[in-house]
Amino acid sequence: MKRRATTQLPARIDYVCHGLGRVELRRFDPARDSYVALTALLHRAFSPLGAMDLNCTCVDQTVETTRLRAARGDCYVVACDGRIVGTMTLNAPDRESACELYRRDDIATLRQFAVEPVWQARGIGTLLIAFADHWAATRGYAELALDTPQPATHLIAFYRGQGFRIVDFMRFDGKRYDSAILSKLPTATRTLANWSRRLSVRAPIARAA
Repeated sequence: MKRRATTQLPARIDYVCHGLGRVELRRFDPARDSYVALTALLHRAFSPLGAMDLNCTCVDQTVETTRLRAARGDCYVVACDGRIVGTMTLNAPDRESACELYRRDDIATLRQFAVEPVWQARGIGTLLIAFADHWAATRGYAELALDTPQPATHLIAFYRGQGFRIVDFMRFDGKRYDSAILSKLPTATRTLANWSRRLSVRAPIARAA
């Protein structure tokens, strides 16, 4: 198997944005973070897909499933003033995946990607994907891939806006829908600082209870 670059990214990256406070992108830390809270965030973020009768795993997965999926890769979170508002898990090739692309040695995958609903459309998702892009490039992966329900056209449009292209469609076991498989070539030339300028507040943020 091809050896990956050993370059390590900082454990955390801080941005101070007017109106947002301190936005911190870092690894999920079981010593300070809660899998219960992370699971609840995933449920809230994926609830619109559940309302579309799309039985995505994140719609109603258990806390143990969240923990197991996070442990299989590198789980990152975005936090503002200590509250987690976004997350993703980055994975190396998955030899047991039903998706042929995910089994390739040169493919990294992005999973359990979610942003708190009241924080969406404020640049958090773009920041996470920029970090994932850099993570894959600095480790020598040729492509970064993910999947999303084909009926979720708004998500496909978002990912295409981030540089992903549709490369295949498939139905995973147990799902009631076909998934679009998307992929992009990662690059390490963009800086995360440049991407952080996209964080903005278009309206007062409602704090979830």
